[in-house]
Amino acid sequence: MTFLISTARLEAMLREDAPYGDLTTQALDIGDTRGQAVLRAGATMMLCCAEEAEALFRLAGCTDAHRVAASGGLLEEGGTILTAEGPVSGLYLAARAAQALMETASGVASRAARIRSEARSARPDIVVACTRRHLPGIKDVMLKAIMTAGCIPNRLGLSDSLLVSAQHRAFLGREPAHRWVSRVRAVQPARRLVVEAFSVDEAVLLAHAGVDTVQCDGLSPEQFAEVSRALADHGSRPVLAAAGDIHEGNAAAYARAGADVLVTSAPFAAAPLDVKVTMDRLG
Repeated sequence: MTFLISTARLEAMLREDAPYGDLTTQALDIGDTRGQAVLRAGATMMLCCAEEAEALFRLAGCTDAHRVAASGGLLEEGGTILTAEGPVSGLYLAARAAQALMETASGVASRAARIRSEARSARPDIVVACTRRHLPGIKDVMLKAIMTAGCIPNRLGLSDSLLVSAQHRAFLGREPAHRWVSRVRAVQPARRLVVEAFSVDEAVLLAHAGVDTVQCDGLSPEQFAEVSRALADHGSRPVLAAAGDIHEGNAAAYARAGADVLVTSAPFAAAPLDVKVTMDRLG
């Protein structure tokens, strides 16, 4: 397991769905009736956020909630994820939030795992790093999903890392790369410097300017291999990262081309994977 999403976030999910209670359950006067909910995988998946789903039921008053599977587990369709017993009011309060959270996170985790598996079939030590190009406000869920799959965040945000993009360089005019590289290093000597490159020549130039990582964006696997060959004998070869449209269909090709890291946003476009919820009365 990677980390747990905070209780405050989970409580906010419950409040968002039922800020003034469950109108239907109240109208039917069944809120205090005891029942059981069972959540099962509706498709083959790498499960993610099962711990949070269990916690949601407990927060909703269903103290008898138990996971059968954990984040990172591989489930076949029909596999049981968790069971929860408690008042119907609590079961209904938690069920949809728990279901949607696991569906979304498991979809992302499953696709991230496929990309990593394809990349490592060609280079077992390659690292898959996922961007922050996801919907704002759900960073914790997306981070848990990609880390559950064995990937890492490319960067957590603007405050934690140095990545000089084409947009930054548009404001540097004709200043030579080695000058602004030196300037950045003087200001942030403890940080690794990552710079985007959009051609073979640009990647080689940046490597010779002394950057730590050249992030080659939009290069084909063949072009990326040119960069790798050109820098093979470079005394202090930078880390070479392939970015752009990286997915399970081309991850192995970039790995074979010499990439040390694959930078991808593809997992965040994954479709949710179905989680089935059934409820029954107890007693």
